[in-house]
Amino acid sequence: MKKAVLWDFGGVILSSPFEAFNRYEAEHGLPTDFIRSVNATNPHHNAWAHLERGDITAQQFDEEFADESDALGHRVGGGDVLALLAGYVRPDMVDLLDQVKAAGYKVACLTNNIAGEHVTSERTATIIEIMARFDVVVESSKVGVRKPEPRFYEIACEMLGVQPDECIFLDDLGINLKPAAAMGMTTIKVLTAEQAITDLSALRPGRSKPRHSTQVTARQPYRGVRALGRRSGLGRFRPSGRRVLGRGWPCYRWRGCRCRCG
Repeated sequence: MKKAVLWDFGGVILSSPFEAFNRYEAEHGLPTDFIRSVNATNPHHNAWAHLERGDITAQQFDEEFADESDALGHRVGGGDVLALLAGYVRPDMVDLLDQVKAAGYKVACLTNNIAGEHVTSERTATIIEIMARFDVVVESSKVGVRKPEPRFYEIACEMLGVQPDECIFLDDLGINLKPAAAMGMTTIKVLTAEQAITDLSALRPGRSKPRHSTQVTARQPYRGVRALGRRSGLGRFRPSGRRVLGRGWPCYRWRGCRCRCG
């Protein structure tokens, strides 16, 4: 039985910083996803990993990231990257968080973050208001480990008083979901707010995985999101004021359909 829902912050509650990375790359003549490729090189011991663990300062990160990016062909200051991290709040995801909490589930935020990254007073107030909704907040900059290190997930479970197989975890990065799934958590990869709401609503007690559109069999008939969630404790979650099916929602019909499910 599921008792807790764990949420990544940037890329789930907030929009993904990857969009801002791509805009920066286009404006500066860099290859698409170059910044992500720097972060993915030596991912557990590079400048980004050290910054999220709180091992180095933002000033040190500026120089170290610049050196690492320069070694890959293009010099990008770490300070420029940090300036791109501020995403916008996804209201539908905050609404979903409120519904999950009201339904009696424990909720925790699991975030790889940087100490002092929320710099404006308005943004700080918004972040504090959202963070207050969580029963537990696990921050890499404070606990000294980060996703995808297994210890990070263990800390979250210990603080909530639950076992991994009693948790659902939402994150926008597959590399962060894999160790959580290996521990027994049910995982949802967040691509859009609409898709995440649908996948969470489609979960049934006792099922190990959500019914993602990419996982349906070729001839599975369409039953609709309402039917999928009918017997689920999570089935009532819907984005306020929106149609259940529409642009951007998985259709669950077949891989060859022409909607946006694939």
